[in-house]
Amino acid sequence: MSSLEVPKIHIPSITMESLKFVFKELEWHAIDQAPWANEYPYQPDVKFQIAYDKEHIFIHYDVKEEFVKASYIRPNENVWEDSCVEFFLSLDGKETYYNFEFNALGTGLIGYGSAVKSERTRLSAAQIELVDTYIQVKNIKGSKEWESYLVIPTSLFNAVSLEGQTYHANFYKCGDGLPQPHFLAWSTIDLPKPNFHQPQFFGEINFI
Repeated sequence: MSSLEVPKIHIPSITMESLKFVFKELEWHAIDQAPWANEYPYQPDVKFQIAYDKEHIFIHYDVKEEFVKASYIRPNENVWEDSCVEFFLSLDGKETYYNFEFNALGTGLIGYGSAVKSERTRLSAAQIELVDTYIQVKNIKGSKEWESYLVIPTSLFNAVSLEGQTYHANFYKCGDGLPQPHFLAWSTIDLPKPNFHQPQFFGEINFI
C-alpha cells in the first residue's frame, strides 16, 4: 500500500503566487502506476504535491502530456474525458469516499458514497464551485505542460478534523476522450479493466 505524509502549511492569503511560493518547498509524489499499460501504453509525466491547513486541503498537480483537452465547462459534466486529474478520499476506513475530478479548465465533478454505483450521489454545482482552482497551461516548442492547484474546503466534509489523522486516498490522471487515452494512479490497482472506483486499493495519507 502506498503512503505519504501531508504537511500543515500557513497561507495568509490564497493566490496563485502564494501557493507557488509555499509549495516550492514541498515533496513531490509521482502518479506513475499504469495498471492497464498493455491496453493503454501512453503514460504522461504526472506528479503532485499535497498540504493542508485548518480549513482546506491543497493539491498541486503538474502534468506533461502530448495532448491537452478541456471541453467540459459545467459542473458534473464528463470531465474524465478531458485532460483530467482526480483525488479520491475516504474518511471512514474505505466504507465511503469522495471523488474530486477536475479538467484543465478547472471544471469539476464531485461525488460521494460507497463503491456501489447506485449508492453514489453527485454534489451540487454550488458545492463544487466552493473548490477554487488555479491553473496554468504552457506550450513550449510543442511540449504541453499544465499545472493545477485545487483548494478544497474542509466544510465539504462537515469540517472533519485532519491534523494527526490517517485517512485513505488515491490520486489519478486520465483522459478517456484524448487521442491517447490513459489511466494512471498513485497507488496501483490490481484489476483487469480501468476502474478508479476501487477504495480497497487506496493508499494511506497521514496529516501531520
